[in-house]
Amino acid sequence: MQPELFLVGELDSQVVASVMAGYEGHRGWLNYLAVWPKLQGNGYGRAIVEAALEKIEEMGCPKVNLQIRSSNCGVIAFYERLGFKSDDVVSMGKRF
Repeated sequence: MQPELFLVGELDSQVVASVMAGYEGHRGWLNYLAVWPKLQGNGYGRAIVEAALEKIEEMGCPKVNLQIRSSNCGVIAFYERLGFKSDDVVSMGKRF
């Protein structure tokens, strides 16, 4: 567990954004970015992702991964604006 990689953004003492990040020694991960819907598009998502990336990079991480549903075009575009690119990989999962 890396509590220093769970970031919360506040505005007027209210939580308006959060992201969970992690680094397991091989790759970093971004998970569960959230921005209060009324404030989306105002830079809070970008700011909190950039803060998380800075912390992960300071740990010596060479690459950060994240997963997005292929149908979520708006989120894909958001991360592309931050410099992320699609990797040539297959993401697999198994539901219980």
